[in-house]
Amino acid sequence: MTTSTSDHFIPDKAFVRRHVAHFIAFGGGAGLSPAAPGTAGTLAAFPLFWVLDYFLDPVKLLLLIAGLFLIGIWACNVTGKALGDHDHGGMVWDEIVAFLLVLVFTPHSLIWQAFAFLLFRLFDIIKPPPIRYYDNKLRGGFGVMFDDLLAAFFTLLCLAAWKAFVI
Repeated sequence: MTTSTSDHFIPDKAFVRRHVAHFIAFGGGAGLSPAAPGTAGTLAAFPLFWVLDYFLDPVKLLLLIAGLFLIGIWACNVTGKALGDHDHGGMVWDEIVAFLLVLVFTPHSLIWQAFAFLLFRLFDIIKPPPIRYYDNKLRGGFGVMFDDLLAAFFTLLCLAAWKAFVI
């Protein structure tokens, strides 16, 4: 792990490999992307979803996502403490898990999935109320994971409205 001039840790590949929690929190390394790590993490959810969706029925996939959410609470808590930053930008497991949930309920067409991606990133970046409130109030692994769950909910709400009222 390297350090910056302000003595804050800058995670690198060695940091990600040092502990299984770091590997998970950084999405297997997707969070090390120098530009837009949250977007890189969200993109990493696509191939993961396509593989899981092929092998698992929707109920089993939802149960797995719930388990991944719980694992994410632990991994992001451990990693946030190690970095001294409870919600470091490189921790992208929250985006991966939340977007997996979005994809479960999104029609299986590339246009719908692309639109879901754009909406999710929009909500994750701008954090409209109440997402910003919970992002600021909740700490630790649960806080990291929860605000992205809300972004997923907003995304699914918009997709449902689009499907119900426009198409």
